[in-house]
Amino acid sequence: MIEIGIIGGAGYTAGELIRLIIHHPKTYIKNIVSQSHTGKLIHLIHQDLLGEMENVKFSSDLSKKIDIVFLCSGHGQSRKELNHISENIKVIDLSQDFRMKIQSVFKSRNFVYGLPELQKETIKKSNNIANPGCFATAILLSILPLAKNKLLEKDIHISAITGSTGSGRRLSETNHFSLRNNNISAYQIFKHQHLKEIEQAIHQVQNNFYSKIYFVPYRGNFSRGIITTLYTHSIFSLEKNREIYEEYYKNHPFVNISDVNIDIKQVINTNKCILYLIKEKDQLIVISVIDNLIKGASGQAIQNMNLMFDLDETCGLKLKSIRF
Repeated sequence: MIEIGIIGGAGYTAGELIRLIIHHPKTYIKNIVSQSHTGKLIHLIHQDLLGEMENVKFSSDLSKKIDIVFLCSGHGQSRKELNHISENIKVIDLSQDFRMKIQSVFKSRNFVYGLPELQKETIKKSNNIANPGCFATAILLSILPLAKNKLLEKDIHISAITGSTGSGRRLSETNHFSLRNNNISAYQIFKHQHLKEIEQAIHQVQNNFYSKIYFVPYRGNFSRGIITTLYTHSIFSLEKNREIYEEYYKNHPFVNISDVNIDIKQVINTNKCILYLIKEKDQLIVISVIDNLIKGASGQAIQNMNLMFDLDETCGLKLKSIRF
């Protein structure tokens, strides 16, 4: 069994991670660290775990006898945590601290960008993974087949909407019910923090991409899920573009291409990304949907763990969507 530690165990991402890991057939959670809730019963914070982790409490310190640790403390905290973690322990960091190559080294640790559909074989050989951002995941899965075939020639335009869980568990003005309910708003237009990792990944597979990416993110009035709509110039027919996407994702079990229009509910509670392609004149439109807490965070982290420990990529992640 893979023995697991989790740091920053009280947030939404950690809650989903715990829920998935306790049903994973090859893992065991050794302890879950939360400085703000040390000594409290875990199911009192993550109430959906009532009946599954009734007598387990948050710890103050990480066990030294673990195989891998998931860092869920939030942005800017991971480097502090790593100072107290043995270099023999594998790490998956769910913050943005190590996603950019310029920031990917910490002491003897080299972090690999953990998007399996971009570099699965590299992840398999790595001991340190920087889990991608949720918007970045949904958007890159819309773009990678084009970039791989050197087909990105013009500007890329993207709009995307995310649920309130994307803002984290701590209450703030942007995830307060009074603002979110019956409302929608744009934010960080053209300068969202995930743009850098999107551009970095594109250049990794198409180094001659010099056009611009225009990204408009929106806050949605629902709790979880992301839908993105991307369009860019394409000389190929819809049928040819679909062939390109199907070929790229033929060995990636969590990406599916739909024949009909898609919606967020198709992926909620799953590690799937579903894509839908449309062609209008010279523009290829790609719609993408993911669950921001699973494929956009905790599920993708487990997918990376499976690859790191030479398990089936889908182990513990064969989940059905909550459609109705």
